[in-house]
Amino acid sequence: MVVALLSVELYLPGAQSLKDKRMVLRRVKDRLAKFNVSVSEVAHHDLWQRAGLGVVTISTTQAHTEQELAAVADEIERIEPGAITWTGIEFLV
Repeated sequence: MVVALLSVELYLPGAQSLKDKRMVLRRVKDRLAKFNVSVSEVAHHDLWQRAGLGVVTISTTQAHTEQELAAVADEIERIEPGAITWTGIEFLV
């Protein structure tokens, strides 16, 4: 069993309030529901234009978890082009 965490930092220049930011994050989370992952906002709760997301998945192989999390990052980039400023993956084997 492999547990993998994808950390994603987002910059949302169009957000002029926390409400704007939450609308973007809700859209992202709703779109990621089609993947076998769990998503949560984990950082920058009080900043309007920054967000930190944690995306977790479990699989039997590390290769499958990498593919799944790469697809998640691609989907976030498709939903909000240019918003991703940093990503990182951690594995618990």
